[in-house]
Amino acid sequence: MGIREFPGGAPRGKSIAVGMRRSPDVSPRRLSDISPQLRQLKYLVVDEAIKEDLKWSRSVEDLTSGPVGLTSIEERILRITGYYGYQPWAASYKREERPRDSPGPAEAQAPAGAEAGGRTSHRCWRCSRAQLKKIFWGVAVVLCVCSSWAGSTQIAKLTFRKFDAPFTLTWFATNWNFLFFPLYYVGHVCKSSEKQSVKQRYRECCRFFGDNGLTLKVFFTKAAPFGVLWTLTNYLYLHAIKKINTTDVSVLFCCNKAFVFLLSWIVLRDRFMGVRIVAAILAIAGIVMMTYADGFHSHSVIGIALVVGSASMSALYKVLFKLLLGSAKFGEAALFLSILGVFNVLFITCIPIILYFTKVEYWSSFDDIPWGNLCGFSVLLLTFNIVLNFGIAVTYPTLMSVGIVLSVPVNAVVDHYTSKIVFNGVRVIAIIIIGLGFLLLLLPEEWDVWLIKLLTRLKGSQRTKS
Repeated sequence: MGIREFPGGAPRGKSIAVGMRRSPDVSPRRLSDISPQLRQLKYLVVDEAIKEDLKWSRSVEDLTSGPVGLTSIEERILRITGYYGYQPWAASYKREERPRDSPGPAEAQAPAGAEAGGRTSHRCWRCSRAQLKKIFWGVAVVLCVCSSWAGSTQIAKLTFRKFDAPFTLTWFATNWNFLFFPLYYVGHVCKSSEKQSVKQRYRECCRFFGDNGLTLKVFFTKAAPFGVLWTLTNYLYLHAIKKINTTDVSVLFCCNKAFVFLLSWIVLRDRFMGVRIVAAILAIAGIVMMTYADGFHSHSVIGIALVVGSASMSALYKVLFKLLLGSAKFGEAALFLSILGVFNVLFITCIPIILYFTKVEYWSSFDDIPWGNLCGFSVLLLTFNIVLNFGIAVTYPTLMSVGIVLSVPVNAVVDHYTSKIVFNGVRVIAIIIIGLGFLLLLLPEEWDVWLIKLLTRLKGSQRTKS
């Protein structure tokens, strides 16, 4: 139910003739005349069959050899088009001055192989230690996501036994979103070397909404719709907990990943991936099987429909955020979530009051409200959203998503001992299918290329051993 955040691009319109010197009397018009054609070289694709037939041509090899290859092509074009003052030795010299991955002294100045190998192994040890640190933080984040998500779900189930008001609980928990930006600023003061005042940091984060910052028009056009979607996502999820067990609710909510892919493919024109289509089909099949597991009773059908609606609202939230606002930095995301809390206080407060006086969500006295459960649910939900939005700073995004899947078996164990849930074959298969579809959606776009490289390396290692 958070935003992800989760991309950027290189600036356009700049000259890409990097690493070449010009004499002072050269007119810049000659370079600007051909700069559009030079930029098109970045998007030039060469067929594999053509590359096999034209291996003798260095131009074809340069197209796939990274920035160095593109620079060599640029040098030839500039020489042909009459770029006077061109000095090829200057370009090659600049190319050699570029920073490299491995340290220069270990390659060029080590007199013995032992010294160079020692430095290389030390560097590999540093890299592996950094990766181990990131994996360690990833395990901690996974446990935090899993425990906070499963804990908030179980506390909500307990709360409804004494306090049957899902919308009021949603409103109360959303008010805590106001703490996002203050908590972010505390972290900024503790970690950042260039400390800014609250007002300066606020103004800088407000640039996320445009040149004019956070105006009244921006508030109602870019923040208010997401506030409504946030409230609907949480309310439908909590209302479903009243109808069905928490295991079914948590596993069905995992389908939001499939809905995000389908909406991104349709609305954002994201890349088509066959494996994600298969995952979406598995998610839909799991929903149908979960409905069949309880015999299509009206009570369970309504609960499943509510969870699917919550997952759909969450997916719509994420896709619209990427479409209308793009990607957000940590401070911008914190400010945006705090604005959602302000919107909730100003414009959603009237709805719980109306529900109370119409006795749709009614409680006899304020002393009967389980404030401990309400505050516990709000703290866990706030923790979940904080880790989900800012955990990417310390670990991999995929590991955070795994924490949501792991909350399903945790809820299943709790339901097994606290409720009368029956884990028949259909329900177990549905849980496995939805979980498998969720994991397939976590695969990167280049997963097939990585798989081919892995198989090729395994075959090569087997040949060397034999």
